[in-house]
Amino acid sequence: MSKGVLATDKRGIRELGAEEKVGWDEVTQGVTLNSFVGESENAAFLKAEERNYNDFNSYTATVASWRIIKPVYNRDICIDCQNCWVWCPDTSIISRDKQMLGIDYDHCKGCGVCVEVCPTNPKSLLMFGEAEETEAALASWPEKKKKEK
Repeated sequence: MSKGVLATDKRGIRELGAEEKVGWDEVTQGVTLNSFVGESENAAFLKAEERNYNDFNSYTATVASWRIIKPVYNRDICIDCQNCWVWCPDTSIISRDKQMLGIDYDHCKGCGVCVEVCPTNPKSLLMFGEAEETEAALASWPEKKKKEK
């Protein structure tokens, strides 16, 4: 069963796209947007939830309202191959120590790449409508397909 995993209380606290935007010709030339507050020298050696992100960083923003379909994860079928983690364009697959833990729905846009690269039969990730409850999705999971001779 999928776990609702969030790294920190700051993860996904604001909706990306809700802020006022400026046109490309209004951005100050040479401006630098730092991803972290304060020192970032050792940020690469920290887990994501231990880093001190700026408020405008995509780590603290959510894009969940963009999605109309979502991947649902079935732990009983997963073989922890990490294909979904490697190929996810939004780093929305939560994995620790080479074990799939769940999906970061704050940052998942519903592209379905994770489902496409899943090698299991049936797949351990399938796409469902955004409003579909996880329990209902898991209850409707397909059976293993037998090889035809």
